[in-house]
Amino acid sequence: MDLGLKDKVVVVTGGAKGIGEGIVKMLAEEGAIPVIIGRKESDNLKVVHALQQRGLQAGQVEAELSEPLACRNAVATVLATYGRIDGLVNNAGVNDGVSLSSGTYEGFISSLHKNVVHYFLMAQECLDALKASKGSILNIGSKVAETGQGGTSGYAASNGARNALTREWAVDLLPFGIRVNAIIVAECFTPLYQTWINTMENPEEKLKSITAKIPLGNRMTTAAEIAQTAVFLLSDQSSHTTGQLLNVDGGYVHLDRAINKD
Repeated sequence: MDLGLKDKVVVVTGGAKGIGEGIVKMLAEEGAIPVIIGRKESDNLKVVHALQQRGLQAGQVEAELSEPLACRNAVATVLATYGRIDGLVNNAGVNDGVSLSSGTYEGFISSLHKNVVHYFLMAQECLDALKASKGSILNIGSKVAETGQGGTSGYAASNGARNALTREWAVDLLPFGIRVNAIIVAECFTPLYQTWINTMENPEEKLKSITAKIPLGNRMTTAAEIAQTAVFLLSDQSSHTTGQLLNVDGGYVHLDRAINKD
């Protein structure tokens, strides 16, 4: 299926690693021009150069998105380079463990800036370009907004806000034909996930206990599976889909846990 993404310029925050990298690769393979916005130019360029060596297009801008001015400058650089923006993927963030019991006001506010404030700022800075292209916005969220996790108030609050903003922006941007959707991630295996698992007393056993609870196939979701849904939602093949929160998680959040047989 031709998704009609050839030469479309799509900004992907946090696109140098994990889920973001998977989305960038898939976009490039579909003929789009993904532009990574990330805090380390060396990480960004590693992905860009690997794609260019395959004859695919990609670009990057170094930016610390928790700083509002950096968001503005990053979008300005993309527009100066490519002259258009057809899609925005808000993906960057970190499960930073700012908890209710031990967190501070400063830490909580910092977590919001790392995880949701730049979603708003990037959408706002891209808005005029998206209106011109009738583009789309895709927010990447987490199950934590629905399920809770414990010990991560800042991240949980941010993901609840991501979900709410997805619906709010979908309404706000109807007059401009801009679609806004979200992919909600549960247990997706990424380098960050591996780092977290490695903090456990028995990482292999912990991972096994998690995958046993994932209904479809008793396995982790892959970054490629998230990316496949992402490119569809960014394309005109999903032209009448907006305001949706899509759980790509093998049924982890919504299917009855009683179906798992111990």
